[in-house]
Amino acid sequence: MVRVALSVAVIGTIGFAGGDLTKYERGDDNSAYIFALKEEFATLKDKISKLEESKSKATVLKFSGTHYLGFVHTEPEEGDGDDKFETRRNYFQVKAYFKENPKDYMRLTLDTHTDSAGETNVRLKYAYLYIDDILPSTGVEFGQAHRPWIDYEEHSGWLYRSVAKTFVEEKQGAHFTNSADRGINFKTKTDYFTSELGLFNGEGYHSIDTDDAEDRGVSFEWRVTANILGNGKKHLHPREDSYANVSFFGQYNQKSIGSEDFKWYGLHAVYNIPSFLISGMYLTADEVDGSSKTGDGFSINGEYRPLDKWSILARYDSFSTDSDIDREEYIAGVAYDYNKNVKFIGNIFHIDSDTDIDDNGEDRFMVTAEVKW
Repeated sequence: MVRVALSVAVIGTIGFAGGDLTKYERGDDNSAYIFALKEEFATLKDKISKLEESKSKATVLKFSGTHYLGFVHTEPEEGDGDDKFETRRNYFQVKAYFKENPKDYMRLTLDTHTDSAGETNVRLKYAYLYIDDILPSTGVEFGQAHRPWIDYEEHSGWLYRSVAKTFVEEKQGAHFTNSADRGINFKTKTDYFTSELGLFNGEGYHSIDTDDAEDRGVSFEWRVTANILGNGKKHLHPREDSYANVSFFGQYNQKSIGSEDFKWYGLHAVYNIPSFLISGMYLTADEVDGSSKTGDGFSINGEYRPLDKWSILARYDSFSTDSDIDREEYIAGVAYDYNKNVKFIGNIFHIDSDTDIDDNGEDRFMVTAEVKW
């Protein structure tokens, strides 16, 4: 079918104008005319072959994007307030699927972010090869891949990454890790059990990998989840599906955070039905080699859906380090699904002054447009 389409396209393009057949007289044996016709079709075949060679070698290319656009009014307990419009994140993604197995693909995701100087930069978020069923019910990501925990939580527990990061990565929360790193991640899916087990460099996708062999070590990272309602293989939609999951997850980092060994782990539970969601976790970090991040804490969040397209959301985080630093934050808001591509969110974000990292509490009044295509 592709060859036929290309043939029609080329014929329409050249219109046999590459050589004018009318100038050849049809003799009794039509020999000159037939010779010219053969030459024209040889030229046509060559052009079709070149067009086919110019196509992607992937059978399917899928493009998508995610954008977090917002406005924030910040009211610190000390100092002047501030107003600003934000493009918090812009993700552009392409997946190239392969002919031999339509579930195998290569993924590339670019991410824009604004640095501390206010400049917008582009960086690589994901660049990995995914091979399906490399083991029973198990696929593998190889390259700059998902780390086991955060992507899972963003799709099942905390659904508002456009407003705040998850507890394990939030600066005002546990601030342990981020969502991607260079490494390998084995992802298992069955009805009642899912897991991700991976080895990574450990520094994360927006940190610099050390070149010092003495300070370099891999990070073993994991998530194991009991899917109590038996929908572990399903792509969940919280407004439509019911699920109840319990997870054990964490990381053992070897010399990957400021040349310190560092390990942390946690328990997470989530229960969702179409009308509401409730989710909570407990985290603890153990000292391995003098890590400054040791401590423990918890996070709880919920979402109530009183009307079609409307949601009310809330979250509370608390983390205490072994060096007597306490961090707390509160989030509350309302969300409206404008259509399947756009969601609007309005929320309040509060940090107490006696628990803020910089000893300066603040309130943020945020409006967000979350766009997916």
